[in-house]
Amino acid sequence: MHMAAAHAAMQAIRASGAIVRVEARDFEGVVRKTGDAVVIRARPAMLSKQYQYMTSYRGFIFYTRTREQLRFASSVEVIEAKTIYTPA
Repeated sequence: MHMAAAHAAMQAIRASGAIVRVEARDFEGVVRKTGDAVVIRARPAMLSKQYQYMTSYRGFIFYTRTREQLRFASSVEVIEAKTIYTPA
């Protein structure tokens, strides 16, 4: 990765706060607690067979990956993303 791109990626991670990876059932629980949550979803790419989900709650960003598509209440806004990037 080019040095400028790596620096920009690190700055974005610092600006976004802590990313907490949880199991799918725990992610669904976080979304239920927020009521009117916004969930970012990336569908499986060609090589990946997992959906990726991200949402924020109380200053943290929660993230999960799962083979099954998650279902949410109608009050939850789901935004489709081409990809979701998280640090390794």
